[in-house]
Amino acid sequence: MLERLGQRPLLVALLLALAAQTLFSLHLTRPGGIVFDETHYVSAARILLDLDRPTNVEHPLVGKALIASGIALFGDNPLGWRAMSTLAGTATVMGVFAILMLLFARVRVAAFGAVLVMLNQMVFVQSRVGMLDTFLAAFVVGAVAALLWAMRAPRAKVARRVALAGVLLGLAVGTKWAAIPYCALAGLAVIVVRWRTPDAWPGLGTLPLLILLAATSIVTYLATFAPAFFYRTDPLTLGGLIPLQFEIYRLQTFVLASHTYQSDWWSWPLMLRPIWYYYELDAGVQRGVLLVGNPAILWGGLAALGLCVAGWLRQRDWRLLGVAALWAGSLGIYAVIPKSLGFFYYYHLSSIFLCVAIAAAYAHFGRGRWGDADQWFLIPAAGLFVYFYPILSGAPLTNDQAFLNWTWFPNWV
Repeated sequence: MLERLGQRPLLVALLLALAAQTLFSLHLTRPGGIVFDETHYVSAARILLDLDRPTNVEHPLVGKALIASGIALFGDNPLGWRAMSTLAGTATVMGVFAILMLLFARVRVAAFGAVLVMLNQMVFVQSRVGMLDTFLAAFVVGAVAALLWAMRAPRAKVARRVALAGVLLGLAVGTKWAAIPYCALAGLAVIVVRWRTPDAWPGLGTLPLLILLAATSIVTYLATFAPAFFYRTDPLTLGGLIPLQFEIYRLQTFVLASHTYQSDWWSWPLMLRPIWYYYELDAGVQRGVLLVGNPAILWGGLAALGLCVAGWLRQRDWRLLGVAALWAGSLGIYAVIPKSLGFFYYYHLSSIFLCVAIAAAYAHFGRGRWGDADQWFLIPAAGLFVYFYPILSGAPLTNDQAFLNWTWFPNWV
């Protein structure tokens, strides 16, 4: 049966999507109260849904509009706040499956990476809260997949697939400005790949390709402000659209007061400062939600990055270097962008690229006696996910000191 599934990537993708959506949706309404930064984005989504006035101006509208659509569909309750995040999490799983299929054309490798994303505890938690980062990740991962999809497309389809990547990048920036560096990295990647592989994106020159990618992303981004033109109070005008961007920049670079859970970018791969999103009595029982990575994936992924670099050095497999560069670029941007505070959840997208790196390392080295290394790796990854599940999912805990069962280090408290 497994051999037959290996010949049916679409069926495997659909099964994985069903599994991911089920996993992310189970007990979605717990905790029953606002979780961490939901306090900002759920309230902003409510106001946006009513088209009342500008609020939470430091971030564009896409992510808040998606949360608002969940509220419109399911009500102003935990299900409504979080429903669209579960779909974004599932889309991320599918995006990683697509990336790995496009890179290695092996269903087993692609499925391995997709399952790792499902077991990636950062993805699990972010897919169950009404925050922005899961939407940003889904759009960026989708844009990477679309660019890869366009690379070997028939000439007649290259432009529309590149345009799709641009639209997804525009939506990512329309969610959070943290996506802007990914647009620059996408342009750089196009230049490097075209230099190494002149027949990539056939029929479309490098400059037209870059212009198409940039134009579609910019037009999409600007279009995401359309709801703001219909506010009852202080509606946006065409003349105010550009000044608004300067205001967003000012708010993004504003020096914030220190925060209990702030952390530096270099500490995120080591998982030195996870974040308790919630730890309160809810419905008469103690519940907690801890944003903590799966140690097998986050720490094991660092070793996989080393294997990817080693594989590139030995055989000049540029796919491996590209995968490692995805992770390095996604982390490195936080070393240079002007943010006064950093938080572990900024590592969300980087942790997804670690899953890609682990699968890529397996694709390169997983032969002979290492042929079943993917299955062996999944055992600790799944085991740790089950171990942490109570404080990932808001399950009932025994008492208010139960957090000690999962806090391995003092900084995890």
